[in-house]
Amino acid sequence: MIKKIIALLLLCVYFKTAVAQKEPMKIAVAGLTHTHVHWVLQRASDGDFDLVGVAEPNKELAERFFKQYNLPLDILFEDIDSMLENTNPEAICAFNTIRGHLEVVEKAAPKGIHVMVEKPLAVNLDHARKMEALAKKHQIQLLTNYETTWYPTNHKIKEILAEEKETFGQIRKMVIHDGHPGPQEIGCNIEFLTWLTDPYYNGAGALTDFGCYGANLSTWLHPNEKPISVTAVTHQFKPHIYPLVDDEATIIVTYPNSQSIIQASWNWNYNRKDMEVYTEKGFLKANTRHELEIMKNEKDGSKEYMLEERAAPFNDPFSYMMAVIRNEAKMSKSDLSSLENNMTVMEILQAAMISAKEGRTVNLTEL
Repeated sequence: MIKKIIALLLLCVYFKTAVAQKEPMKIAVAGLTHTHVHWVLQRASDGDFDLVGVAEPNKELAERFFKQYNLPLDILFEDIDSMLENTNPEAICAFNTIRGHLEVVEKAAPKGIHVMVEKPLAVNLDHARKMEALAKKHQIQLLTNYETTWYPTNHKIKEILAEEKETFGQIRKMVIHDGHPGPQEIGCNIEFLTWLTDPYYNGAGALTDFGCYGANLSTWLHPNEKPISVTAVTHQFKPHIYPLVDDEATIIVTYPNSQSIIQASWNWNYNRKDMEVYTEKGFLKANTRHELEIMKNEKDGSKEYMLEERAAPFNDPFSYMMAVIRNEAKMSKSDLSSLENNMTVMEILQAAMISAKEGRTVNLTEL
């Protein structure tokens, strides 16, 4: 009889735990001035997480977005401290200025609250190192989100390179193109445009805004290699629009056996996020999110494929973040979202800024 009672109690505990794990995660948002915030505001109605608080001092901006997404004003707070005090979230998504990312981690980490920032990780390498130290000290997850992290074409390239090593050989060159005609030209709202074009809040211009994508992907596809050096050239083709920052950047990242060329621009005449990977014997090109082109050898030519979205939780930053926090998905050190990957990204970006300013190649050992 006693054994049956114990068994029933254990069963009750199991089901209670299972139900608790399925409860929506309490997520808060720090800042609304990064317009990628629409991603989380749109997702808030899906029901897999509860948006419990938003910290945004710009009341006009907040009310505009809250009206657009039919959100209750009682979850709006003027600052991060008051939001945390009243909501106690399990995770915070940062959609403020890049310089503001450090403050979010400083506020959240000591409370054991996990953080995901919108790319890049930090405004400079010094901030990144402080964020890294806080995350490790307080044992929180610190993720960085990129749109291209969820592209099935990028993941298929990594999968093929791992499975068909003999067919393709080593990576010799990567060329990554990211950007658009310019933030003002595509109609970014003034709240976003103001800090995005200010080096104090964004670190640089196109170099950081779009250079981070290529640095992230290159680091991911070179999981066991650290860059040796970085050489970067920037331009201001539109100083009348962007007087404080670069609008064009080319970053060359040198590895022991390969080279990555990152072309980050606010001067493309269309929106693009694509990647070319050239190996010893062929190439793989992520032409779009879903369009993949592969050539195994020149004789047979290339073939094109149309890929479907990846399965959940690997198709969406918020699903993935929740899965990682709840130990339902394991994030490796080389993962696109990982702190380790994005610390290398920050080293590349920091070296690129120094290189462009001083007109020389920068060895990463200098940083």
